[in-house]
Amino acid sequence: MWAGRRVEELPTPTFTVDLDVAKRNAQRMSERCRALGVSLRPHMKTHKTLEGGDLMTGGTRRRIVVSTLAEARFFADGGFDDILYAYPLPFDKVDECAALAERLESFHVLVDSPEALGLLKRRNLSLGKRWKVWLKIDCENGRAGLRHADPAALDLAKAIAEGATELAGIYAHCGNSYHCHGVSEIQSVARATTLSTLAFLNKLQQAGVACPISSIGSTPSCSHPVPEMAKLQEVHPGNYIFYDVQQMMIGSCQLEDVAVRVLTRVIGHYPHRNQLLVDCGWTGLSLHSLGQLPTGYALVEGHPSLKLVGMTQEHGKIEPISGKLDFTKYRLGSLLALIPYHACATAAMHPLYYIHTSGRVVATWKPVRGW
Repeated sequence: MWAGRRVEELPTPTFTVDLDVAKRNAQRMSERCRALGVSLRPHMKTHKTLEGGDLMTGGTRRRIVVSTLAEARFFADGGFDDILYAYPLPFDKVDECAALAERLESFHVLVDSPEALGLLKRRNLSLGKRWKVWLKIDCENGRAGLRHADPAALDLAKAIAEGATELAGIYAHCGNSYHCHGVSEIQSVARATTLSTLAFLNKLQQAGVACPISSIGSTPSCSHPVPEMAKLQEVHPGNYIFYDVQQMMIGSCQLEDVAVRVLTRVIGHYPHRNQLLVDCGWTGLSLHSLGQLPTGYALVEGHPSLKLVGMTQEHGKIEPISGKLDFTKYRLGSLLALIPYHACATAAMHPLYYIHTSGRVVATWKPVRGW
């Protein structure tokens, strides 16, 4: 019903995607990977839509990463295959994983403990299939995975390669790149993660353990890849299709690369406290900025002097960074565009994305939700 309408007509708060920018972001990442000679296995967790998946895979609908089984089922139902569930195997979801492994040509799971591997070895797959298992290693990111230098990581890789399971790959997330400032720091993390992963692969080779794929990823590291990454087989960034203010601050992208906005309308004038009230609270934006921005929880596009100082569930408070607010510039009902700090968190707040080119709606995308 919204096709052909101006984005200014949309009900607010609403999540919009500039299709031309998203396409450009996807194309640039594909070109970087081709130049490196590595495969791109894009992560779907930012947008969680079939349409976004098509952009990121170039329409092949093959070789993707998901972070939830809801995503895995959704993309499988949409015709995607070669899906990596890149999350330490949840002990309550082995049967669901088995159903996907038996249904798809290639469904991969990830482990970082002998206990999780033991669950897989006790759950035989039908049709003579073996579990395709990836080992998660921690290359100083400090979230999931066995430390790359820990002898237990090599022992677990050996165990994966035996019996009813096969070692399909090694997976490292260089999320520590999110603490970087500028390209040189990003590339330093990318290089360190790559070299640690390659050193671990060398240990596998010396132990006689075959491993067909080594994969690292984060949007910052893959936006500014280093030559050493050409020795890998895959990379797995995700946020790059949308980018956001956080990525801009890190140095992954420029403001013109951020494809998403949250539109909101002014619903109140409060001169006694020098504030506007808008109809976007944390349910439309998320609270994920942690005080990182001088403009509060988001950037107000075209209004660098404004600051989103607070949010309740359905309301946002905007005031000037300094001085008195000129309320005549922000009439009741007028539209403001918020550029989110973290696109993944903000997208998760919305049941529908409005896709536009040149300011006119051309489609809507419906993301999958749940776990």
